Amino acid sequence: MTQLKKQISPLRQRMIDEMNMRKLSPKTQQTYLRAVERLAKYLKHSPEKATSEQLRQFQIELVAQGASSGTINATITGIQFLYCKTLDQPDTAKRLCSVPTPRKLPNVLSINEVKRLIDGCRSPKYRTALPVAYGAGLRAKNV
Repeated sequence: MTQLKKQISPLRQRMIDEMNMRKLSPKTQQTYLRAVERLAKYLKHSPEKATSEQLRQFQIELVAQGASSGTINATITGIQFLYCKTLDQPDTAKRLCSVPTPRKLPNVLSINEVKRLIDGCRSPKYRTALPVAYGAGLRAKNV
């Protein structure tokens, strides 16, 4: 029984070699390769021949598709690796820009809620530890 081995393009192999040379983690490599694959599907030709404007349009398309900030940034990082490290064409990718990731503010208890929480503790040890922990900024993450 013979196994069919998927043929790897020379560009993909060169990118894999560059990532291995830099000791990027397998997960990072997979993310970068997926980004380049997504770009190639968008372009309908090899990313090697893409122009700066085509990359810009690709980023606009990602936003239009509703991709999250994290997905867009991971994709851009993979594409920048391809053009800056693998192809040595940093000018092609210079118009790509990362997207700010929104940060959520923590829930802050009201003064009455904090007082009720502390008053609910019977042990002097916990009645002392709770205000110190809360005052120092310790928060339980909502799950």
